[in-house]
Amino acid sequence: MDTPNTTPAGNFVRDIIDGDLASGKHQTIITRFPPEPNGYLHIGHAKSICLNFGLALSYKGRCNLRFDDTNPIKEEQEYIDSIKNDVRWLGFSWGQTEFYASDYFEQLYEYAVHLIKAGHAYVDDLNADQIREYRGTLTEPGKNSPHRDRSIEENLDLFERMRNGEFPDGSKVLRAKIDMASPNINMRDPVMYRILHAHHHRTGDTWCLYPTYDWAHGQSDSIEGITHSICTLEFEDHRPLYNWFLDNLPVTSHPQQIEFARLELTYTVMSKRKLLLLVKDGHVAGWDDPRMPTISGLRRRGYTPEAIRTFCDRIGVAKRKDSTIEISFLEDCLREDLNKRALRVMAVLDPIKVVIDNYPEDKTEEFETVNNPEDESMGSRRVPFSREVYIERDDFQEEPHKKFFRLAPGREVRLKGAYFITCTNVVKDSAGNITELHCTYDPESKGGETPDGRKVKGTLHWVSAKHAVDAEVRLYDHLFREIDPNKAPDGQDFTSNLNPDSLRTLTHCKVEPGLADASPGNRFQFLRQGYFCVDSIDSKPGRLVFNRTVSLRDTWSKLQKQ
Repeated sequence: MDTPNTTPAGNFVRDIIDGDLASGKHQTIITRFPPEPNGYLHIGHAKSICLNFGLALSYKGRCNLRFDDTNPIKEEQEYIDSIKNDVRWLGFSWGQTEFYASDYFEQLYEYAVHLIKAGHAYVDDLNADQIREYRGTLTEPGKNSPHRDRSIEENLDLFERMRNGEFPDGSKVLRAKIDMASPNINMRDPVMYRILHAHHHRTGDTWCLYPTYDWAHGQSDSIEGITHSICTLEFEDHRPLYNWFLDNLPVTSHPQQIEFARLELTYTVMSKRKLLLLVKDGHVAGWDDPRMPTISGLRRRGYTPEAIRTFCDRIGVAKRKDSTIEISFLEDCLREDLNKRALRVMAVLDPIKVVIDNYPEDKTEEFETVNNPEDESMGSRRVPFSREVYIERDDFQEEPHKKFFRLAPGREVRLKGAYFITCTNVVKDSAGNITELHCTYDPESKGGETPDGRKVKGTLHWVSAKHAVDAEVRLYDHLFREIDPNKAPDGQDFTSNLNPDSLRTLTHCKVEPGLADASPGNRFQFLRQGYFCVDSIDSKPGRLVFNRTVSLRDTWSKLQKQ
């Protein structure tokens, strides 16, 4: 498991670019981020976004946003909108360079005709299963299709008729004619076009012939003048095909494909197929469920774009092996950022009422409290105090154990920023459950200091009962209970590793009154509890909902080691 340090890691892609600029191969650089609009982006895509847009920014070049919209069956406008929103939220802009593979459908078709005329492509009648059978294996060569030696004239005629919609789906494909005995399976006459009578979100019903990713990608890069086509390591074996297409076409630009190791996080799945299954099967509430590793889910949970960019910078760009990073490292980057920006407030998640018997019933005081000790410019605020307050239920023990220093019968503790109180009585219901605590306070201990200088070991956060605001709090934890969720017991899939305790909802929480008007997306540190964010979907006037973004410290790994 890789555990990066807190300094920016190496980036071999920069070394390549530096060499290209120094040699005069390129005067500037143009990168691209080419998502398929068939799902929401996740934290792994964030690494690619930060890499491609970050390189363009640092070298004063350009990064295109290009949607690989070559499969209309799986693509939706919702996904396109979400991708654009995610890239903007991360802090990047593509200006006027928003492109689509569908922008190039006519040019790609003409390129395919060029390959047919050169004897480098042919129309094949084999179906998908037969093509797979003819392709061979990693240890055995493939065999030629019986249609491989069709004449150029017949191939041109059939290809045009495929475009005109004369054939049903799956009845014919266009394949590149390369080498069925190649040790690289990707070079064994790969499919370039398939027939698909489906409505496209941009081209409508103009086309029933759609290019494959391998065919569209390199040529789209070339059309846009991309200098460095940066992709993840699984495309390394596709690079010879990427180059073969460009070498056999009349292009003026030949981009360089560079592969880097994709990001893997512990306790997380990064497959869009698996994330889609989680959504469709109702294991989560949607793509933006705060337990999901999607950028929209992280945003809703309360992550900041700065924390994600810092994380991507620190993990670096590896050249060879896929890197599995401890999720605690991502959370540490988040804590570091939120510590600097989050307002400190008091919230009681599991409240029990404390009645201070010797405090005047009609009296209310206000205590000054610092908003963030890390940033003086954030100022301070005044918090009301009254005779009745709420404290956390687990901050009281009727029979305290040896290392428990909080409230107990006869024990004195400090209410943060207010007074010392001593528990004098415990009220229970008929079932023996504690319903209320009675205490006395020391009027001379205002602000937490006493004339005699006595000390107490316990300091509790609290909320004035008279002024408290009701809130719902959602405590999120890892969605999966195993470090590698993809490793499931025999006969089961990755969903068998789902964590049944990944969400706990608390509906009777009390927060200080200043949070009543908190806006969706506002982030706070609940003292002694963690960092929380106002939910952007369910929180509305009269119904305040907070999501726990991250705890104050990593307790998960400790629990797993016990």
